[in-house]
Amino acid sequence: MSESEKIRVGIFGGSGYGGSELLRILLFHPNAEIAFVTASAHAGKAVTDVHRNLLGLTDLRFIESPDDMTVIEDIDIAFFAMPHGQALDLIPKLPSHVKAIDLSGDFRLDDPKTFERFYRQKHAGEIQGQFVYGLTETNRESIKKARLIANPGCFATATLLALAPMVKSGLLNGKVIVDAKTGSSGSGAKPAANTHHPQRTNSFYAYKPFTHQHVPEIEQHLEQLASFDNELVFMTHSLPVSRGIFASCYMETTVELTNEDARNLYEHFYADSFFVRIVEVSPDINWVKTTNFCDLSINVSGRNLAVFAAIDNLVKGAAGQAVQNMNLMFGLEESTGLMFTGSNP
Repeated sequence: MSESEKIRVGIFGGSGYGGSELLRILLFHPNAEIAFVTASAHAGKAVTDVHRNLLGLTDLRFIESPDDMTVIEDIDIAFFAMPHGQALDLIPKLPSHVKAIDLSGDFRLDDPKTFERFYRQKHAGEIQGQFVYGLTETNRESIKKARLIANPGCFATATLLALAPMVKSGLLNGKVIVDAKTGSSGSGAKPAANTHHPQRTNSFYAYKPFTHQHVPEIEQHLEQLASFDNELVFMTHSLPVSRGIFASCYMETTVELTNEDARNLYEHFYADSFFVRIVEVSPDINWVKTTNFCDLSINVSGRNLAVFAAIDNLVKGAAGQAVQNMNLMFGLEESTGLMFTGSNP
């Protein structure tokens, strides 16, 4: 598309953190125009009544989500930033010319039994075959041709970017252990007893051991990348911060590597990936906060390999990666509308 053309965008579910970040990014995207944003509980309200950070930047008002999706004829793409289970019903009703990116887990898993076990929802069925998994750096060419995208989960994004080069190399041996931690915004805008930030701000704890819904998503995509038959042990923890994911990934290799060997392998794998940065020291969630970057560091001792990954769970782990995928779907430069840095401090 030309630089003067605008992509007409609809946002379904604009009142939560994912919707807020989509608005923050897309309002300043040079090739995007937001046609509408839904939030049934806030229908009629100004967007800035809910998202005060956008005061003076938009006149948009929330609307009800339409029951008949065929009325959405004049948009080019719809983003779905809704709780799990809601896009399952809505996306199949979209007009055939409208592309869609779902930020929930509704279309990430191909196997019906696995999906129903982890999400306790009925599987999407036949339409699932039309969805492309939206991990941009590993699935770029498929995303360019896709109409429907299942945006990866935040933990899955950080973990897969840390593991993908080693899985593709064929040098993995034995068990892979991932110790991942997230900020409180990963639980959404509505507080619950164990996820509300005042409860978490001075606390640290593990949750969903062996049962996190991102486990089958990670395994599925690793199997798509290569013949991944290693055991994956994946553990998640609550960080006493509002945003950010830090994943520590521990692996054993079939041969001894040097730090230079491993770093070269990762730099080669991500040579064309602007948003993946290989850093010398440990990544820090402060360096990637509010950005679309994933920072990785690679550390080797003989056949032991530790890869650390840091992302913003709401940007690279959600809205930013979704916009990155939209750019590819419409033939734009991948980084369009996403060129912003974090803060220091």
